[in-house]
Amino acid sequence: MPKSKRHIRLKLALASKVGFAIVAVLALATACSGPLPKTSEIDESPWQTFDEAMTAYESIVPLQTTAEDLKAMGYDPFTSPNVRVLSYLEVIERFMPKDAIHVEDLDAALRNCIEAGSKCWAYEVTPQFVHKEREGNVVLDIFGFKRTTVTTGWRFTAIVVLKTDMVHYKIWEGTPSIMEEKTATKPLGPLQEVDDIVTRTVAP
Repeated sequence: MPKSKRHIRLKLALASKVGFAIVAVLALATACSGPLPKTSEIDESPWQTFDEAMTAYESIVPLQTTAEDLKAMGYDPFTSPNVRVLSYLEVIERFMPKDAIHVEDLDAALRNCIEAGSKCWAYEVTPQFVHKEREGNVVLDIFGFKRTTVTTGWRFTAIVVLKTDMVHYKIWEGTPSIMEEKTATKPLGPLQEVDDIVTRTVAP
């Protein structure tokens, strides 16, 4: 059979099957429709909100706060989840990731810690709460015609550097309020994949 005719027949057959599937699911969706998927990414911590994490961070005072004090603030790898201990080698990797950054370019307090070698170490905390929820028309979402995903939540990361048992340096980064909306559309829905399937099938 000529390749072009076989291509057309495969395309019509696939289109017919997809068409029947769409009609069946449309009927089912009309009869009974439920909520769209939801997912949450949670890194547990002593803090339930971004403000709580920031309040604990701000209470840390370099050259005053000790390792023992940090435990009461939630920076305790033995009792608090998602608190990582960094060796001085890992501290160097975090703050000097490129050859262009030299120790003399760092903050004096941080430099003093790194130069102390094994007496330097750090805590890293990474709490977060990220919730993703699909919104919109259930049928359009199921068939991929239009999928809208709304992401909300917060992220917080802090590194507290100690020399022996005294905090010398701290730094944080994060997103207090995440609000993202992404929409993906396919005008033909599942039929949009037919050409690709047929092309792969008839390819030599």
